[in-house]
Amino acid sequence: MAKYVGAVDQGTTSTRFMIFDHAGKVVAIDQKEHEQIFPKPGWVEHNPLEIWERVQEVIDGALKKSGIDPKDLAAVGITNQRETAVVWERATGKPVYNAIVWQDTRTDAICNDLAKDGGQDRFRSKVGLPLATYFSGPKVKWILDNVPGAREKAEKGEVLFGNIDSWVIWNLTGGPNGGVHVTDVTNASRTMLMNLETLDWDPDMLKVMGIPNAMLPRVRASAEEYGKAIGSLSGIPVAGDLGDQQAALFGQTCFSAGEAKNTYGTGCFMLLNTGTKPVQSKNGLLTTLGYKIGNEPAVYALEGSIAITGALIQWLRDNLKFFEFSKHVEEYAKAVPDSGGIYFVPAFSGLYAPYWKSDARGAIVGLTRFVTKNHIARAALEATAYQTREVLDAMNADSGVPLTALKVDGGMVFNDLLMQFQSDILGVPVIRPIVAETTALGAAYAAGLAVGFWAKVEDLRVNWGKDKEWTPAMDADDRAKLYKGWKKAVTRTFDWVE
Repeated sequence: MAKYVGAVDQGTTSTRFMIFDHAGKVVAIDQKEHEQIFPKPGWVEHNPLEIWERVQEVIDGALKKSGIDPKDLAAVGITNQRETAVVWERATGKPVYNAIVWQDTRTDAICNDLAKDGGQDRFRSKVGLPLATYFSGPKVKWILDNVPGAREKAEKGEVLFGNIDSWVIWNLTGGPNGGVHVTDVTNASRTMLMNLETLDWDPDMLKVMGIPNAMLPRVRASAEEYGKAIGSLSGIPVAGDLGDQQAALFGQTCFSAGEAKNTYGTGCFMLLNTGTKPVQSKNGLLTTLGYKIGNEPAVYALEGSIAITGALIQWLRDNLKFFEFSKHVEEYAKAVPDSGGIYFVPAFSGLYAPYWKSDARGAIVGLTRFVTKNHIARAALEATAYQTREVLDAMNADSGVPLTALKVDGGMVFNDLLMQFQSDILGVPVIRPIVAETTALGAAYAAGLAVGFWAKVEDLRVNWGKDKEWTPAMDADDRAKLYKGWKKAVTRTFDWVE
C-alpha cells in the first residue's frame, strides 16, 4: 500500500520536489534555483532544459534524503509558474527558444495592436482576462513570428507549446518517446486561448492570435491520471496538474465559495473561490479556473495578480547588494519605526491588478536626506502589503462579500513585520497554516485524489491547521492616511514608457 504522494513545484526562481504523507505533512523536500535571464530591459527568460534538469535533480535529492522507495509513492502531481511559455520540437524535445517568463513585457506591441479594435477588455467575457503581456498566448505568437521556421513547424504539428506544466509532464512521461502532451484547465485559463465555458481551446482566439491548434496540449482536469513517469519515478502515475496559485488555493482547502488565500512569492496572488460559475470582474481582477477534480464540475475563482513582491527583496539583495540573504530584510526594516515618509512602487514589469498598465515603471517617492537603507527596506516590505490591500478592495467590490480573514502562504509569510503590517493595512486577521508550502501540497492533493489515495475533496479539510494569526493593531485614521499616500504614489508610475 502506497504511503506517500510526491509533488514537483516548478516555480519562477527555483524547483522543488516535496513528498507528503496522508495527513498532508511534509516528509521530504529538495530544492534548487535556476538562472534568470534578462536579454533586454523588460525581457525575462528561463532555459527550459535547465528547468527539466533541476526537476530530475530535486526528485533524486528528495528521494535520497528521505530514503523513500519510489514504489511507496501513490502518484506525483505537478504545479508550476503559470503563463511562462515554452515551444519545443516534438521529435527531439529541443526548445526552439528560451521559455518566455510571465513577467516578460516584450509582447506589449502585440497586445496594444489587438486592443486597437475593442480595447483592453476585448476578449474578457470569453477568456476572463484583459489583453496584457502577462499571459502566454501573445508570447507564443511572438515566438512563431520571430523565431525562423517556428511557424511552419507549428502548422505541421512538429513543435509543441505549453506552459511549464506541459513541458514537465511531457518530459516526465517519456519526452520524445511517447511523452504525454497535456495541460489542465487552470493552466489553460492563463493563455488567453481557452474558453471559460467550454473549458477547451477557443477557435476564434486561436485565429486572432495566429496559433495553430496542432501545437496545443489537450486540456484535462486538474486531478486525473495523465500517464506514467519514467526515470527515478518509473511507473508512478502522473495524476495532478495545477498552476501554482490555484494549487495554493486547493492546498489551503479553500473549497467553498467565498474562501480566499494570498500567496507571497516572487509575485503576490490572491484567489477567491467563486463556485461553479465564472464571475466577470468589473474591478481589474482576472476570472480564472480554480480547479477541476476528475468528472466533477469545474470551480472558478477571481484572482488579483501582483507582479513584484518577493522579487523586490531579491532585487535589493542581488542588484543593489543591500544584504546577503533575503531574510535579512526584516532586520533592516525593524531598525526604523516606519518608512520615513517614502513609498516604493515596484512596477518593474508594469502594474498588474487592478490597473493593468504595462507602461508603468518602478518608483521610490517621497525621498529626503533623512531616508536610509533601512527605510528603503521597510518601504519594500510595505509595498507588498499595500498592493495586497488594492487587490482585496477590488475583490470585495466584485464579489459583494467582504473578506473577514485572509489565509496566507508562500516564502514571505515567515516575515513577522510584513504579516503584522499586512493585517494592519487590511484591517482583518491574517492566518498562516502549519504547512506554509501549500502550492506543492495542492498538487499532491490533486494527484492523490485522482488515484484514490484520498477519497474526496472535503476529507482534506482535516489536514489544515493554523500555525499563527496576526490581528490589526493600527488606528483606523493612520491606516487611511498611509493607504491614501500609497494610492498617490502609484499614480506617479503611470505612462512612463512612451
